[in-house]
Amino acid sequence: MRFAAILLASVSALSACSGEAKAPEEAAKPKGSYGGAGGADMSIEAIEPKDEPVTVGKAGDDPSDIARYILASGASGVISPDGKLIAMNWRITGAPQLWVVPVEGGQPKQLTFGNGITFFRWTPDSKAILYGADNNGNEQESFNLVTADGAVEQELLAAKDGSFRAFGDFLPDGQSLLFSSPDRNGSDFDIYAASPEGPPQLIAEGNLGTFVQSVSPDGASAIVTEGVGEDSDKLMLLDIRGKKLATLAAPDPRANHNDGGFAWTPDSKGFYFATNEGREFAALAFHDIAVSKTTILHEDAFDIQNVSLCGAGGRWLAWTTNEDGFFKLQIQDLTTKKMIAAPALAEGTYGLNCGLGSSKLSINVNGWDTPGDIVVLDIATGKTTTAFKGTLAGLDPKRLVKPVSLRMKAQDGVELQGLLYLPDAASRKGAALPPVLFDVHGGPTAQSVASFDTVAQYYVDRGIAVFSPNVRGSTGLGRTYTTLDDGRKRLDSVRDLVDMLAFLKTDGRVDADRAAVSGGSYGGYMVNAVVGAYPEAFDAGISIFGVGNWVGALEIASPGLKASDKIEYGDIADPEWKKFYTENSPINNADKIKIPMLYAHGVMDPRIDISETEVMVKALRNNGIETTFIRLPDEGHGWRKLKNRLFYHRREAEFLEKHLAAK
Repeated sequence: MRFAAILLASVSALSACSGEAKAPEEAAKPKGSYGGAGGADMSIEAIEPKDEPVTVGKAGDDPSDIARYILASGASGVISPDGKLIAMNWRITGAPQLWVVPVEGGQPKQLTFGNGITFFRWTPDSKAILYGADNNGNEQESFNLVTADGAVEQELLAAKDGSFRAFGDFLPDGQSLLFSSPDRNGSDFDIYAASPEGPPQLIAEGNLGTFVQSVSPDGASAIVTEGVGEDSDKLMLLDIRGKKLATLAAPDPRANHNDGGFAWTPDSKGFYFATNEGREFAALAFHDIAVSKTTILHEDAFDIQNVSLCGAGGRWLAWTTNEDGFFKLQIQDLTTKKMIAAPALAEGTYGLNCGLGSSKLSINVNGWDTPGDIVVLDIATGKTTTAFKGTLAGLDPKRLVKPVSLRMKAQDGVELQGLLYLPDAASRKGAALPPVLFDVHGGPTAQSVASFDTVAQYYVDRGIAVFSPNVRGSTGLGRTYTTLDDGRKRLDSVRDLVDMLAFLKTDGRVDADRAAVSGGSYGGYMVNAVVGAYPEAFDAGISIFGVGNWVGALEIASPGLKASDKIEYGDIADPEWKKFYTENSPINNADKIKIPMLYAHGVMDPRIDISETEVMVKALRNNGIETTFIRLPDEGHGWRKLKNRLFYHRREAEFLEKHLAAK
């Protein structure tokens, strides 16, 4: 690859900063959400991180010492197109960085440093890796290229204050790429091409969330999706040379075509993908470009995900099924149409990737007792190799707990589901049933699955049960289920938490009279909502970067969120919807909250402005409610840095130990 030819910005290799966006000075200052919100209100009393020793204790030590659990970590990787190396995201140094390791295993080599990376992608020739980096979580990325040996690095597109980008894919020459950005008008993601010839060129105008998913091997076409809600999209095909977008699928009722990924055939005549159009669960499908026809190849009673095509000529097709948060690997030989026995893998979730230049399938294995292994399967020979093994940081694997899937009925008859982690006899305090922590996922279109959960495992070993609910609106339980919280049905999902707690009271495995509720992002909203609407249900609440006032949150949402908000929440520009959210935002029930609360928020958060937490903190403190507020100046929508994760989770552990003690 000729790096001089792909330099898209006038920046030398020495100025590329290895995992930290080089942006205008203002980008490093605390800012509110894209759209004009202000920074943090520093007059509000808050706890901020300070340097603390990374002490590592053992089970039974100081309850605030959660360090060993936080240090347990793994990686997620992508195999190179030639099947020789795996590039991976690993945070062993304290922030997510880019590493490479041979497919046979061995010593990983670190390629980036600094604040950490946001994504990465191999170039088509396997010689280099593109990665994104921002400033402390502000999601305004630079695009950078580093050779696989780490010897040469270039900044391809510099970060620009207020500019969001979504990488799409490389063109076959490996010197040009497609990406989306709302720079034209601040709200619609358009498609751009970046090439050696000059600045990025507009290829096609988009509508809200319009994103390039995959470029065909011949470089003529690109698969594009346009979001029409949190869970659904239109499927489109971009004629790259002609700069024209054609719609392949825009079903009514809406459907999802993107969760399973896309896999082009080597001749560029079609692609495999997963879709739930016309059905409850995503099925395996093939789209023929010439006749513009989609054929369903395989369907199950569960969602199909992770569609991957492997080997010369596209001989093998691999995918996973998601069964109540536990994944299963499926592999088919397309020449014989026969299924191939999958290797034995640790229980949990799997991510797949492979290329047309190799018979090797890379599998990211993340399970309840596996923090992140990378297993390579040579489909041609059936041989498996663990290229990378996650570390448990000295934790006893026998002390880790497998979650069990529970199903129960809501009061309106809807069947709900969640995962329960139960302390064993050795972890319980006396003969009493354990208290329970509800850990609500974000999204809302997401799912609690059997992946490695360090915090849940810590609390379970401390004698606290953890329940991870999939309230209505969650994915993985059917298309209809995902739509049951749309618009005016929003509060039905909040009520689900109380119905689930009522079920646990009759189930008899936990002491549901000692219960706390926690969540981040949309899960943080759910906490704010349930503790105000049902003030007697829980004994303590933890809301992390959650919404307090929907009106403000929807009005200043970043462009990527605006792309789906109108269907999921309604159009806040419509007076009727504004009235609905004015009346039904958590802040309006703040005077009803009677329990101790813990809040935390990153100052750089571009998705949910820190003001959403500040408004709740001020209201509760004015009402005399015990309210702890943790403010992280150098984090965005989530905690990337080890020092901040340790600082936050130690305070969270102290809070829960205090408020879930036996009554």
